[in-house]
Amino acid sequence: MKRYPNSPYLKAGGLVYLPRMFDKMRLHLAGELSEDYHELRGKGMDGRTCAYLRIGYEEVLSLVNEGLTDEELAQWCLENGRPLNDVDILIWNDFMTKRGCHESDSAVTELLEKFKAESGLSHRDDIQTFFDYFEADEGRDSQEGT
Repeated sequence: MKRYPNSPYLKAGGLVYLPRMFDKMRLHLAGELSEDYHELRGKGMDGRTCAYLRIGYEEVLSLVNEGLTDEELAQWCLENGRPLNDVDILIWNDFMTKRGCHESDSAVTELLEKFKAESGLSHRDDIQTFFDYFEADEGRDSQEGT
């Protein structure tokens, strides 16, 4: 049975997507990350997350390998990356949850449509963001990751 990474809506350190990135790392280290995720491992949203926080993907991967919890990892990221205040966290969460929706960068919208087509979800007009896509593609019904 395929095991999918956590929902992108889950938060650690107040930030959406972090638990998903950490979970993908854990799955990779255990040899259980589906081949579908390998091409963008450390890139895409993982890369954007690391860039926003100003942390290294491989460094976080090594900490995941040490067995730190999501909250411990998030704390490390916030202490060792750039300092974030409440507004920075709000901006990040808003940006990530809306990524793909009416983007001014047509390449982002085209990528979302490509992913939808590859997953047989082109007919789903309700999928407007990458988070919507992850939830639908991975069989979760709600924005709470259930």
